[in-house]
Amino acid sequence: MKIAFVGKGGSGKTTLSSLFIRHLAASGSPVVAVDADINQHLGAALGLDEAVAAGLPAMGPRLKAIKDYLRGSNPRITSAETMIKTTPPGEGSRLLRVRENNPVYDACARPVELDGGAVRLMVTGPFSEADLGVACYHSKTGAVELCLNHLVDGQSEYVVVDMTAGSDSFASGMFTRFDITFLVAEPTRKGVSVYRQYKEYARDFGVILKVVGNKVQGQDDIDFLRAEVGDDLLVTVGHSDWVRAMEKGRPPRFELLEDANRRSLRTLQTAADATYELRDWERYTRQMVHFHLKNAGSWGNERTGADLAAQVDPGFVLGEGLVATA
Repeated sequence: MKIAFVGKGGSGKTTLSSLFIRHLAASGSPVVAVDADINQHLGAALGLDEAVAAGLPAMGPRLKAIKDYLRGSNPRITSAETMIKTTPPGEGSRLLRVRENNPVYDACARPVELDGGAVRLMVTGPFSEADLGVACYHSKTGAVELCLNHLVDGQSEYVVVDMTAGSDSFASGMFTRFDITFLVAEPTRKGVSVYRQYKEYARDFGVILKVVGNKVQGQDDIDFLRAEVGDDLLVTVGHSDWVRAMEKGRPPRFELLEDANRRSLRTLQTAADATYELRDWERYTRQMVHFHLKNAGSWGNERTGADLAAQVDPGFVLGEGLVATA
C-alpha cells in the first residue's frame, strides 16, 4: 500500500509518519519509508543520529542510475537521458517490489532498525548550495515519482512517503500515486487551510484523503475539526510524552507509546488496508500517462530533444500480475 503524509509545515506530519512507520515495523510488515520533504527530518524522527541521517545517500544525485535500471529493455525509451520524472513503464521496463533487493535500493536505501523490526529508508536529499536560486525542489522529488511509477506493491506491503509541506505536491502528478493520503491538521484555521486546497485540487483524480487531527487537547478541538472537514476526519492525536522524549533524542521502547495513540495508529493502518480492494491499476496507469503527456508538452520534449509521447506503451497496464524484467 502506498501512503502519503501531507500537511502544513509544523503540523506534525513527519512525527506522525515516523510513528506510523514504527507501528508497521513493530507488526513485522515490510516497509519502504521515503523522506520527500524539503526539510529532511524523517531519518532523525526514526531515531538516526543527525550525522548518520545527513549521510544517507540522496536519490537526486543518483537519478541517472535509477533511470538506467528502470529503463531495462523498454524499446520505447532510447536512453536514460530521455526519461523524465513522469516517464511511465512499458514492456521491458524493470519494476520495483517492496520486498526485493535491487540496484535502486542498493544505491539509495538504507536499513533502519526499529525496536526489533527494520525498514528501508530512502531520502530525496536536502537543497544544496548549488541548488539555491537555480532549482526547484521538484527536481529532487522527481526521483521519487519515477520510482512510484515503476512500483508494484501488494497487500500488507507498505511504502510510506513523508511529503513536502503544504500543497506543493500538486506541482507534479505524484499526489495521484498513493492508495491513501493522510493530511495532518492542527485544530486551527491555518491548520485546515491546506486540507481545503488539497481537497479541491484532488477532487477530479479519485484521491482518497483522510484527515488526522494533531495536537488535539479536548472535545472542542475535535468539534472544530469535525465542523471544518466533516467525515474526512479519521482520527485525532493528542499530547504524547513518548513523542516528547523522541524529539529529545531519547525515545522509550515503542511498546510504551500511550494506548490512545497506539489505537490511532491502528486506525490509520486499518484505513490504509481497506483501500486495497479499491485499487484500480488501469486508472493508476492512465493518470500516470496523463501527467507524462502534460509534462512532455510543457517542457519535457524541449529539454530532452525527443518526442516523449512515444514513450507511452498503449497496451501496458501496471499491476501485481506483472513480472519484473531481469
